[in-house]
Parts: sequence; structure tokens; C-alpha cells
Amino acid sequence: MFTYLFLEIAAVLVASLATLFVLWRLAMSPAVRRSLYSLRVPLGLIAAAVLLGVYAHKTYPPHFAMPAWMHSYGPNQEPPWLPLSNVFSFFREMHEFERVADIGRDPNEVPSPIMRQGSELVKISLNVKEVLSEVAPGIHINYWTFNDRVPGPLLRIRENDTVEFSLSNHPSSLHTHNIDLHAVTGPGGGSGVTKVAPGETRTFRFRALNPGLFIYHCASTNVGLHQTHGQYGLILVEPKEGLPKVDKEFYLVQGELYTTGGLGRKGLTRFDTEAFLDGRPNYVTFNGRVEKEPRMKIHTGDRVRLYLGNGGVNLVSAFHVIGEIFDTVYPEGAIGSAPLKNVQTTTVLPGGAAIAEFIAEVPGTFVAVDHALARMNKGAWAAIVAEGDPRPDIFQAVSPAATQSSAHTDEHI
Repeated sequence: MFTYLFLEIAAVLVASLATLFVLWRLAMSPAVRRSLYSLRVPLGLIAAAVLLGVYAHKTYPPHFAMPAWMHSYGPNQEPPWLPLSNVFSFFREMHEFERVADIGRDPNEVPSPIMRQGSELVKISLNVKEVLSEVAPGIHINYWTFNDRVPGPLLRIRENDTVEFSLSNHPSSLHTHNIDLHAVTGPGGGSGVTKVAPGETRTFRFRALNPGLFIYHCASTNVGLHQTHGQYGLILVEPKEGLPKVDKEFYLVQGELYTTGGLGRKGLTRFDTEAFLDGRPNYVTFNGRVEKEPRMKIHTGDRVRLYLGNGGVNLVSAFHVIGEIFDTVYPEGAIGSAPLKNVQTTTVLPGGAAIAEFIAEVPGTFVAVDHALARMNKGAWAAIVAEGDPRPDIFQAVSPAATQSSAHTDEHI
């Protein structure tokens, strides 16, 4: 995990020691010493200019694990501090971090529809934990999570429910966290009353006034840094009359990861602050990591509902399922206004959501993508496998060299 990191440190140490050795040997010569002494003023000015140039070119970060240099003009910024102390803190406490074998939340983890008629007091608890896991084989990232996975769990309540919400921060965490639920009507979406230091728990209550599908995320300073480390999820507030019945529901949230060293670099990757500010993620994923194997499986004839979110923090998602047309879309997660019909690609805004439904008419593998298709190369895709009998009246291959299930899919992957 740490090979590249140790090689970088070794390279800096070797280069520094070699430079000091060369300077020491030069200084051993009386003639060189006299020359250096006579040039002490301009050499001192050059050294000061170099240091000032480095200082002026780089700026300083708010808190986060293993930061690069950064400056921010966001609200409520904490005083800047040198990153070296944060690096030491990370390595000192890293043995306490859980190694999560699979960071990606299973898209099948959707709570059952709410069958009751009346409103209730619903108690919900989430735990914050900073962990280590792979975004792709051999590529490790320090994720910050709700309930140990990315995204956090899909929460499901009913319109007009009263929610007693508790947030706990694991003692092994290095940072203070909180939560902003977009379903909350109240200051900060609850973030101000859920600020939890490591080992703390805080609780508040809210009433779910509006039906819809809403994002939730950590809103601690600096907010975007917490989100791009994986602290986001969705909360569904079902309308009083409920949602139409479907055969299968899935949960997908797009996220962005900003790492140093380029796409595919192995080992423990550090956060790239400049890429974050410029909106250039190395990885764009559904549910926290690059897809390993299809986890969404359906049968022909199934009506499928997708709960879609965008944890951000920079990119607008153009969500599309290759080979399907959405029969119904609730844009921006809105429930109550007229849904859209026969939609090819739907917008999922950063910090937003959408609900999309389709019927699986034919068998095959259908690939869900952000149709800004360069992002597929960064991991923004997931497969939906439909099993069942062929429907040549709807779709069939004419050339015997092609297959119904792969001809179109291979074109896009």
C-alpha cells in the first residue's frame, strides 16, 4: 500500500542528503569558503527569494488527512496550518483505521417500502468512521464514511414523520464531522447541532415536511473535502400515499475522488487539493469504487426503480442506461409535480438526486453511465444484468456474428 509513498520520501531524503554532502565538501575548500563568504549577501537574497517564491506559489489548507497545500475563501474556514503535522498525525493514528475489504455499498441495499398509513416517531442512527479501502485493485484511499461504506445507507421515512436522528463519530477518527440532510427544514439541515468530535454523539429531531429524494452529506469545514472523501448518501421521504409498486429498486450515488499521481497509480494515494479546486477528479464512481462485477440483477418484465444521487462535489451527472429508456423520471428527486416520461438521459446535480424507472423488456447486460463518457474511463459505470427469454419482436441480432447481449454493450465499454 505504501510503496510509492515510501519511494517519494526516500527520493526526497536521498536528494537532500546528497545536496548537503556536496555543499559540505565544497565548504571544506578554503577558496570556496572565501568565495561563498564574499557572496553571502546575494546568496542569502537568492535563498530568501526562492523560499518566498515557494511560499507565494503555494497556499495553505484547512484540516483533512494528508493534505497538499491549499487556500480557501469558503465560509467558516479554520486557521491555516502546515500540512506536515497532519501527515505525522495520519501516520501516528493510521493503525487505528479499519481496513474495509469493499468500500462500495451494495446497490441492492434499499429499505422496504413503508406500508403504514400514519406518521410515526422514527429513530435513525449513523456512525462516522475514517477508514482505508481500495477504489480499484491496489489503489488505496483514506475514505470518510457514514456506516463504513460509500455512500452512506439509503434512509427511508414517510412524509410528516418525526425523526430523532443521532450521529456518532468513531473514536479512531482524526476529524470532527457532522451531517446536513437536505430533507430537513432547519438551519444547516442539522449540521449545526450534530457537530461531533471523535468519540462523541449528538441527537436532534426534525419533521419531514416535504416528500422527495434528498441528498445528505457531512458539512464540516471544508465541506467539499468531506464530501469527496465519501461522506454522502440519500434519504427518501415517501409521500403519504406511497410510491407506485415496482419489482426491483436500486441505490446508486455518483462521487468524485481527487488523488495525486495520476489515474491508476498503485499504493496509498494522497488527496490532490489543486485538482479538487479545478474540478479534475482522477476517479468518478458509482457507490464509492470502480465496479468489480455486476451486482444489480433483474428479470425481463421487471419494473425497475433507480434512486440516484450525486455526492459531487463538482460534476453534473448525465445519468443514462445504455439500451434502455426511462419510462418515468422524477427530476431532481421531486415528488408531487408531474414526472417526466420517455427520458433517455437525466440530469443529477451535485448535491441533488433523481428517481428513474424503466421496464426490462429484453435480456442482456445494460450499462449505467454518466454520459459524459470520458468519465467511464475513470470508473463511472455499473452493470445491470437482465435475465429472461429473448424478445425478437423488440430486439434481435441480424448478423450471426453478434449476440443480443453484447453487441451494443461492447461498443461502449
